Amino acid sequence: MEYCIREIEERDNKAVEEIIRYCLVEFGADHEGCAWTDPCLDRFSQVYSTYGNCYWVAEDAAGKIVGGVGIGSFKDTPKICELQKMYCLPEARGTGVANRLLQTALTYAKDYYRQCYLETFDNMIAAQKFYEKHDFYRIQNPVLETGHYSCDVFYLKDL
Repeated sequence: MEYCIREIEERDNKAVEEIIRYCLVEFGADHEGCAWTDPCLDRFSQVYSTYGNCYWVAEDAAGKIVGGVGIGSFKDTPKICELQKMYCLPEARGTGVANRLLQTALTYAKDYYRQCYLETFDNMIAAQKFYEKHDFYRIQNPVLETGHYSCDVFYLKDL
């Protein structure tokens, strides 16, 4: 299947929220201390429309959103961004769409930042292997406080 990778639009907000919530339930992360309680899940088109921030969606040939990824800035670490809310529905996994989403996000990030940080969960083994395959290296502690205190695995990548 062919996918179109594009920047998020207002009409995509609900679909992206549903994908994130579906994946968080799938991995037992439907609780406080992670993306589950982020107050902005339903308005990514607004949140990611500022300097140094962007969110992309993967859309299938029928127009269905099947995944997404964002780059977000930190006030206190202007040279480090965060890879945020990277999730794909099961039907899109193994198709190469996650790789395309990640490459799009990292190409964007290189124009603004020196490093990319991410947080995930210990039980998301496939995600960890994916990040490591793309030269993210595991670090012991969070770079800064993101409010996702339930996340227990942290990575950095030099851009």
